[in-house]
Formats: sequence, C-alpha cells, structure tokens
Amino acid sequence: MADNNQLVAVADAVYATLRAANTQVDAHLKIEQVGIVRSLANGVAWIDGLPDVQLEELVRFPGDVLGIVFNLDERQIGVVLLGTAEDIEAGVEVQRTGRVADVPVGRALLGRVIDPTGKPLDAKGAVGATARLPIEREAPPILARAPVQQPLQTGIKAIDALIPIGRGQRQLILGDRQTGKTAIAIDTIINQQAAGVICVYCAIGQRGAVLAKLIADLTERGALANTVVVVAEGGDAPGLRYIAPYAATSIAEYFMEQGQDVLIVYDDLTNHANTYREISLLLRRPPGREAFPGDIFYIHSRLLERATRLNANNGGGSLTALPIIQTEAQNLSAYIPTNLISITDGQIYLSPELFQKGILPAVDVGKSVSRVGGKAQLPVFHAIAGNLKLAYSQFEELEMFSRFGTRLDEKTRAVLAHGQRIRACLKQPQYQPLAVHEQLAVLIALTAGLFDKVSLESIASAELAVIAAAAIPEAVLERILAGELPGAKDSAAILQLIERCLTELEENNGASIGAATA
Repeated sequence: MADNNQLVAVADAVYATLRAANTQVDAHLKIEQVGIVRSLANGVAWIDGLPDVQLEELVRFPGDVLGIVFNLDERQIGVVLLGTAEDIEAGVEVQRTGRVADVPVGRALLGRVIDPTGKPLDAKGAVGATARLPIEREAPPILARAPVQQPLQTGIKAIDALIPIGRGQRQLILGDRQTGKTAIAIDTIINQQAAGVICVYCAIGQRGAVLAKLIADLTERGALANTVVVVAEGGDAPGLRYIAPYAATSIAEYFMEQGQDVLIVYDDLTNHANTYREISLLLRRPPGREAFPGDIFYIHSRLLERATRLNANNGGGSLTALPIIQTEAQNLSAYIPTNLISITDGQIYLSPELFQKGILPAVDVGKSVSRVGGKAQLPVFHAIAGNLKLAYSQFEELEMFSRFGTRLDEKTRAVLAHGQRIRACLKQPQYQPLAVHEQLAVLIALTAGLFDKVSLESIASAELAVIAAAAIPEAVLERILAGELPGAKDSAAILQLIERCLTELEENNGASIGAATA
C-alpha cells in the first residue's frame, strides 16, 4: 500500500512539473517552404519547390550563400547566386528569406570599399551603417524633379568649356579600350572635393590590380574620404556583377534624398551588359541581337533614369551619372553604345587616334555633345568659350584640307595657327584638374588670341605662367560662381594682367617664345 502511495506522489509531482512547463511554453506553428537544388552550373541554380517564392526574392543556400530568383518557370525556379558555390551541390535544401536584395547606406560608407551586398573589402572592419535600402528602386517621378541648371565642374578644360555637364545629368563616356575613359572619371571625382559633391565609384568586372591602383590614387589625393567604392571584380559571381550598379545607385540615392549633390561613375556598363547576357543564356532565355536578351535596353534605362535633380520640395539633391562603355574599332553604331547614347543626355567620345598622337584627354569634340548644353554651364564659360567649339571644328576641317599641300592664304594660316593653340591648351595631364578661376584665365587668353604669339613648344609653360599670375579677385570670383558675368572693368583688368604675364615670359625666355609658327 505504501508503495502505491509513493508511486502516486511521484506521478503527481511529474504531472505538476509538466503542467508548469506547459504554461511557460508559447508554441507557434510556423510553416517554412523548402526547395531542393536539382542542378548547378556557372553561378546559376535550378530549384524544385518554393511554390510561393516571388521574382527577385532572395533565397538562402547552405554556407549562408544568397541568390536572387530570376526565372519563375512552371516546374523549376532559376536562381542567380551572389557568392561562390563551394558548399552547394545537387540535393541540398534552399530556404526563402522573404525579402529582396538590399545594401547598407549612410555616411559610414564614405571612404570604404565594399562589395554589392555591403561586405567590406578594405580590411577596415565592419560597415557601421544602420539603414538599408533595396537595390532596385523606382526612379523619382517627373513632378519631383527640377531642371538641370547647376554645373558639375570636372576640372577638365575640354569638357567644362566645350561639353558642360550639369548636376543631375547623365553623361556617357565612351571610346575604345585604353583611351583614357576611367582617367576622365577619376579626375572628375578628385575635382569634387572642394565642391562638396559626394562620389560613388562602381567597378564592374575590373581586374584587381587596376582597382588597387585606382583606390591608391584616390587615397593619395585625398578623394577617397568623400567617395564610396563598390567593387564587383571580373572573377566574382555573375550575380554580384549584375547587381553592382543597382546597389551603388541605392547608396548614392540615400545621399541625394538627404539634399546633397552626388556623382556616380559606372565603370563600365559594357561588362554589365555582357554579364546580363551570360546570365540570360544560362537561364535559357531567348537570345536576340548579338545574343543579348530582349530586355537589355530596359536594364540600363531603369538604372540611369534614377539619376536626376530633385526639386526643393523633395530636398533639392541631385544624382549625376557618368556611365562608361567600351566601343570596338570606333564603332558608335554597335548595339550597346547606341542603346546608351539614346538613354543618356549626351556623350563624351574619346578617340584612339587622338590618344596615339598624345592629345590627352583624347576628347573628340566633333563627336561629343551635351544635350543640356549651356543651361548647365556658368554664364562666364558660355560667354568666353561659346564659339570655341565651332572654331576648333573649323580648324580640324582646314587642317585636313591643308594636308593636300594646297597653297594657303594668310587668313587660313592664321586660323590654322590659332586652332593649333586651342588644341595645345585643351591638353591636360591626368590627376591635375583645374579650378574654375584657373580655367578661366587660360580660356580668356586663348579666345583673346594672346597665345597666338607663343610658339607651340612653349604653350604649356605659358599656360602655367598665366594660371599662376592671373589671379582673379575673390569678390569677382564669387560673383562668377554665383552665375554673374564679370564687369567690363574686371574683364579688362584680368586681360591686362594676362598680357603683362605673357610679355614678361617672352622677355625672360627670349626666342623660345618667338613668333607663331603656322
């Protein structure tokens, strides 16, 4: 009898314990959809299952590797991986995340080098950003935009004087390989330090050694502190290379929505288009012209449409885009170049022939255009260099004609001599962008014909002397930057100062300055 009582007491104690534990458990049933990898090749996985997964949703593979859903076929799902596939094989499980691809944003990213998912690549520790934005976002509506009127100074004379870029503009940089496309973009980034413009440099499919040198150059010149570098190297997964420009644009949009002016460089969209073609063919999408998929135009138009200038009611920030593409054998009518020329607000074309002649930057003025034009140029630039592009184009035609050995009259020889000095003055070394007042001093001397008496061999030294001596008064410079034209007295004083400078240089150098040569 005693044993039975003991057993009852133990059972009661166990029951009381279980009942107390049960009251503390808050059980919620959760249903998770799991997919199975059926095949995997070249950064693309085909998955069975996940019936409710959505397009462009992130899914998670073993090893914490993420992928983006690209294809929703009747029987299988096509997923593009955003990492290496070392731990992934046929038969492993895949889980939904319920979110789209996003990227960290904020001022903590300034001075950092990251990949398109926000992982640091610069050994400076974790990125301290607290906010995230989806990489794919709608472009600002028309009613939220303002006209492009404020200039974005590149510091490059040939561009600021002849092909001006405005804040909020999309200006294409194109040319054959090794013609200086990236150099123009980097000089523009370096020149934004004094202007307070935040820069985002997006490298797509570039070699690691090239990127290391570029980052070192930005660091050496103090420009990296104001720049975010987003990197997807050529050896990275195709998915990372594809999302890189969209992630970089979201980072730039964060600053634009805070009311700041931002410059973004895509280097380059030719690699991006090739990556998308690679992904599309692996996903068995129908190929079109040159094996590109039918929506190749859309992937770039929806990207570049996000670059704009917001009106005052939306913060007044701006996002200026400088996409870079590569041409082959100077073919501007190829598929991708024509697509991007039609999307952007102008293009800067770099000629391999000019590059081989040592005319750097190798900007072909005749094939370059800014569709915003003088509306985004300082009035003083427009007044001084308004006819410079026409004069330079006429000179190039006359120069070609003069090669036939025809006898030329004095007027034609004078036009040729002046055009040669225009070309000499438009030359500019890399990593040496010029401030507004320095460019103005050179352009004033050039358009006034003061360099015509200087020999071609001495143009570079004469230009440096003019920049050093022709100091524009601070008050006059402030009015110029505010959009006013200098008064007649101010213009005469600046011109007199330049003339005196060139006279002194001629006296010091004697015959080296000499008379002009045709």
